[in-house]
Amino acid sequence: MEVRGIALRAGESYELRLTGRGARGYVWTWQVSGDADAVSVTEIARAPGSAPPRAEPGAPLARTYAVRGNRPGGRARIRFAQVRPPYPQEAPYDEFVLDVEVTAEVTGGA
Repeated sequence: MEVRGIALRAGESYELRLTGRGARGYVWTWQVSGDADAVSVTEIARAPGSAPPRAEPGAPLARTYAVRGNRPGGRARIRFAQVRPPYPQEAPYDEFVLDVEVTAEVTGGA
């Protein structure tokens, strides 16, 4: 399990790319703890009409997630877990933790 810490300004986004095993039934899920309203997480979808990435059957595919800082002064921990939904009793195949500190918005400067 990897743990990474980042600082975001309110309104700023960070892209996180995680390797998936979707061909084997695994999906990435996430849970936010701490100041849950300080951040938001969304999966970045492919552009409509774009071709899916070419890969050999069973090859890992990357997924990209946008983490956005929402509330200055907030601290949140986002735990991504790679699981197989039909088997909730199984331990995650992989995990990634992102610690986020949200700082003040950038204002116009001199």
